[in-house]
Amino acid sequence: MELQPHISTHVLDTSRGVPVKNLPVSLYKASDNTNNSWILLSESFTSTNGRCANLLETTSQILTVGRYKIVFNVESYFISMKTPALYPLIEIIIDIKNSLENYHLPLLLNPFGFSTYRGT
Repeated sequence: MELQPHISTHVLDTSRGVPVKNLPVSLYKASDNTNNSWILLSESFTSTNGRCANLLETTSQILTVGRYKIVFNVESYFISMKTPALYPLIEIIIDIKNSLENYHLPLLLNPFGFSTYRGT
């Protein structure tokens, strides 16, 4: 059985060198290209290895062309670590132009910064 194209993520705390487990992650799709209205597609939590393998899987959504937003609720993580941090939420907005590909979007996180990229 061939896997459907998907959006996945992986969150690493670069200040501690560990994956971030149990982090709330939400996936939205824009109802149009103005970014004024977002439709919640799924809510998930990172696994013990910091991953969300397929953010569309929990709701049986199919990846389609369009604008998507992944929201990472990092505030809860830093509060649990008793670490002051600058960003309570991190939103990553991407345009899916080819719905036949997988989109893996890791988040490298520390209390006062973050970075993301398209992984494999």
